[in-house]
This record gives sequence, structure tokens and C-alpha cells, in this order.
Amino acid sequence: MNLMAIMLEAAPAANGGGSMSFLIMMVLIFGVMYFFMIRPQQKRQKELIKFRNALEKGQKIITAGGIYGTIKEVKETYVLVEVDNNVSIRIDKSMVMKDPSDLASQQTK
Repeated sequence: MNLMAIMLEAAPAANGGGSMSFLIMMVLIFGVMYFFMIRPQQKRQKELIKFRNALEKGQKIITAGGIYGTIKEVKETYVLVEVDNNVSIRIDKSMVMKDPSDLASQQTK
């Protein structure tokens, strides 16, 4: 990582306080990574789990494979999705990603 090389050059090797400033910099880098990468991902994951647990009959969804359909039946581990007239497929709940209204709101932004 290029940032690490810059930090190593900036930290004075002969001074005992240099190791303290290096430690502070590492803590700051971890803090920034947590707030900009880890925390948002955890938030999205919680929202996705909440969405999957709230699935109901008649709701329009999009699967991980890009299949658009309407939920016909909801069971504990899977949903039965109608993709066309009289054409239904069974999909694992973990493969349901979002509903099309979320997609439409993202495109208008």
C-alpha cells in the first residue's frame, strides 16, 4: 500500500516518539477504514436481511441472477416466484436481492 510507505518514511526512526506517532497514525487509518468501508457494508447487510424477512405474497422482486418476478408463495427457506403467466420458479431466500422500486429510486438520483 502506497500510504504505508509514506507513513514509514515520515516516522523518524531515531526518536522514541516516532513509534508513538506511527501507532496513532495506524489507529487513525483503521478508524477511517471502519467508518468508510466496514460500517456501511454492515448496514447494507442488515437492511438486506430485514428485507428478506419481510417478503410477502404479491411483492415484486429481483433475484441475484437478475430475474424479475412476483412472489407467489413464501416459505421459511425459499420463495415461489412467478416470472411469467403460469411460469413459477422456486428461489432460495438468500438469492432475493431487492425490489424494483428500489431500483427505480436509485435511477432518479
